[in-house]
Amino acid sequence: MTTHEPLAADEAVAVIGMAARLPGAPDLEAFWHNLRDGVESVSRFSPQELADAGIEPALYEDPRYVAAAAVLPDIERFDAAFFGFNPREAELLDPQQRLFLECAWEALEDAGYDPPRIREAVGVYAGASMSTYLLANLYGQRALRRAVGDYQTMLGNDKDYLATRVSYKLGLRGPSMSVQTACSTSLVAVCLACQALLDEQCAMALAGGVSVRVPQRAGYLAEEGGILSPDGHCRAFDAAAQGTIGGNGAGVVVLKRLADALADGDPVRAVIRAAALNNDGAAKVGFTAPSLERQAAVVVMAQTLAGVGPDSVTYVEAHGTGTPLGDAIEVAALTRAFRAATGRAGFCALGSVKTNVGHLDAAAGVAGLIKTVLALEHRQLPPSLNFTRPHPQLELAGSPFYVNARLADWPPGPTPRRAGVSSFGIGGTNAHLVVEQAPEPPAGAPAPPCQLLVLSARSPAALAATGERLAAHLRRHPGQSFADVAYTCQVGRHAFAYRRALPCRGREEALAALAAGLGAVSPEAARARPVAFLFPGGGAQHAGMGRELYDAEPVFRTEVDRCLELLAPHLRDLGVDLRRLLYPAAGDEGPPLTRTATALPALFTTEYALAKLLLSWGIAPQAMIGHSLGEYVAAALAGVLSLADALALVALRGRLFERLPAGGMVSVPLGEHELAPLLGGELALAALNAPTLSVVAGPLAALAAFEAALAARGLETRRLHIDVAAHSPAVEPLLPELARFAATLELAPPRI
Repeated sequence: MTTHEPLAADEAVAVIGMAARLPGAPDLEAFWHNLRDGVESVSRFSPQELADAGIEPALYEDPRYVAAAAVLPDIERFDAAFFGFNPREAELLDPQQRLFLECAWEALEDAGYDPPRIREAVGVYAGASMSTYLLANLYGQRALRRAVGDYQTMLGNDKDYLATRVSYKLGLRGPSMSVQTACSTSLVAVCLACQALLDEQCAMALAGGVSVRVPQRAGYLAEEGGILSPDGHCRAFDAAAQGTIGGNGAGVVVLKRLADALADGDPVRAVIRAAALNNDGAAKVGFTAPSLERQAAVVVMAQTLAGVGPDSVTYVEAHGTGTPLGDAIEVAALTRAFRAATGRAGFCALGSVKTNVGHLDAAAGVAGLIKTVLALEHRQLPPSLNFTRPHPQLELAGSPFYVNARLADWPPGPTPRRAGVSSFGIGGTNAHLVVEQAPEPPAGAPAPPCQLLVLSARSPAALAATGERLAAHLRRHPGQSFADVAYTCQVGRHAFAYRRALPCRGREEALAALAAGLGAVSPEAARARPVAFLFPGGGAQHAGMGRELYDAEPVFRTEVDRCLELLAPHLRDLGVDLRRLLYPAAGDEGPPLTRTATALPALFTTEYALAKLLLSWGIAPQAMIGHSLGEYVAAALAGVLSLADALALVALRGRLFERLPAGGMVSVPLGEHELAPLLGGELALAALNAPTLSVVAGPLAALAAFEAALAARGLETRRLHIDVAAHSPAVEPLLPELARFAATLELAPPRI
């Protein structure tokens, strides 16, 4: 077994998104802060709180009663309309199912995916704890049950429908199955999802679990020799460990084959090198007891599948329930597994998330995985809480392990930072993952300096809250690529009815724009503001136009390359490289883009590619209009001409212009009636752009005299970048040849 064997990207699975709701942590960032700072998110209840929760005094006054639990707040809050539930359906739905559905949506958003826009098959593997909501809240409401029927009540609360409800509500079409293996449920779900991905049953998968017991504000009776802690603390691996404590929460990870994630530019948060499952069988003292032999076997299996040696694993997120028997068997099993291939001592840290948030039952394993991924990302090992000295039965001295009791840097080594994650279920189903830090992302293409930040929500209030959250994220993550943030907002978020769009040159402009609180655009206002594309004519072109888009936007680059390829036969006799004229190298100015034979094709190419880029972003015009050359672009986009024919016509027009004597065009701030007396016999009114803005065309000498006369009157003019007197009587000799070629082209009615 080697610690250096590389794993092919198509044999590993990437964690590309996560979401969690955990005690004391409504989101991943808060969860990491709690882990890092050693926060124990366990609540203590007063007698009044217990009485309000319906706990009998005879119970909570018992000396053995422990008034503590890891509580998940706001489980009664649910945006039913967001997921298409009516109020009665939402009332019947188990909070576990509501919570998991919300986490599934958030995890896909974290991965940069808008669920309705996903075209690949996405699998769902998940499990929940028993529905105490059904037993405690619904079962006694006979009138409600009679009104809706037992069938609908069952659909909203049975664990069988957890995964398939997510698939139905989010429109996911991969395998969808509920998983139930008691405490190891959610990590088993991750293992099954990994296998489905590697077997190509789906392209992406959601995996996780949820556990919410109601009422939450309730304690428990601690019994001697039982698994529940008599003091309300989980003291995993500690000499004073006497049991665990219950918790509530949910977690979801989004998984994808590593090769696909890298190819798609997904945010790889960590890599699962291998996942292994087994069962204890009958070789143990009882159904609920763990098996040292089988726990060791599942760890060895995972490391073997991953192609790694145990001495490369420097952290294990243990099952770690804090029971003397369970911890002792787990550490003994880990030691046996590691000792099969290494004699090193004290190099691998141990921890248990149960010391922070309690035992989450069906969600316990995924909570440990999410903790491990966050630790890999931050390159720190968070403390395992309530640890003073090791329990003597663990025999840690001389073993590969030590308990990580304080925040520590996770040092680099000869291999990527690597961890094991374990979860063991009552009944004997064991799961173990080998997880390692994500590979360094490849350098991206240069991003345009100006980015469009788009936000949307279902109401103005929600849109304002979305803007506040985004601003807070930008402040907390100053090193994150602003272009990546903008891209994710554009393609990885659902487009709801109320929207804002903010063009920003970087993070500071974005923060200022978000703070300005510009109002939302309502659906009615959006419908009242249709989009039109306007395409300019010759004179607007310049070297380098669209260069940033060509470097940063694949759609724009593809369309430019396509146009240049179609233009090549028409420009071959000119002896120029149009790409070099458009995008000159640094220090290489090249000839200016004033020659019509190259300027007009270059301008057409840029306008056409820009329009195709906007269309790829979903910006579709209701109408298009063009001036001069711009009319050809509009015609091609509307389907009047094929792209090849439009380019051939533009190239011919540019070559014909070069037969004309030297001329030019100038923009002047006067209207038609004011200009008429000033034009004389050689100049012509070429265009009326506005009531007091016109374009005059003619021979160069006459234009120069005209410009001087206007300057003497204090009027500023601007010469256009074109060397012919277009849109004037000078071009009439060219019309017959242009008309003969146009007559050979196949035309169609405009589609726009």
